[in-house]
Amino acid sequence: MAFPDKTEAGRQEIAKAFYHQFCDTIVESLYGWHQSNEQLRSHMIFENMEEVNRLIDAAGGGLFTLAHMGNWEWMATMQNWVSPGVKEINVYRRLKNAQTDRIMLALRAQRGGVCVEKQRILREMIRYRNEKQPVIVGLLSDQKPRPEVTRVWLPFLHQETGFLDGAEVLARKFGYPVFYVFLTRTARGYYKGEVRILAADPKTTSEGEITAAYVKALEENIRTQPELWLWTHNRFKWTKPA
Repeated sequence: MAFPDKTEAGRQEIAKAFYHQFCDTIVESLYGWHQSNEQLRSHMIFENMEEVNRLIDAAGGGLFTLAHMGNWEWMATMQNWVSPGVKEINVYRRLKNAQTDRIMLALRAQRGGVCVEKQRILREMIRYRNEKQPVIVGLLSDQKPRPEVTRVWLPFLHQETGFLDGAEVLARKFGYPVFYVFLTRTARGYYKGEVRILAADPKTTSEGEITAAYVKALEENIRTQPELWLWTHNRFKWTKPA
């Protein structure tokens, strides 16, 4: 579905490379548990942070639209790359298995960030703004929303696909700039995140513009290194209602 232009052998090559990467991601996440912030800085490098920090400092916050690319768990090390005093918030959805949920929370919060369930994110962002606490908010925006609540459908890898638009809604409400972390793997266990600016001033954008920019960046990212995306989560399970 996603690569009709490739041969079956080409698609199988991507699938095989993905399973290798998926196993690496699991091992890397456990490895990272015991590493210091300084050690992980060499494994997950973020580029363009000077301009990004300038926009965050001016607006009092920023929104990072992320994807299940490479080792997305190491994205939580962003806390080490922003200006001092900026708090990192990681939006997450509670896992069904309580023990696994506790482990993932510990992994994501050990770098100084705060994990907030998606149902509470608006309330927490308002609280931090009232306290004049600058924040960066990380959202994994490539997850599939249920069709009955999906408001945005866009062409993505050759099919109409539903997308969450929470980042766009929050950006307009708070006036925070929006970024996309374009992730590539430079070597086994080493990644580079090029932080791209999707909207420096979201209040000047039209409805759907930020979400469309995210989808375009995500597709380009996947085509660059397709094995890095999390293909097991069946992104195309639901189709657009008639």
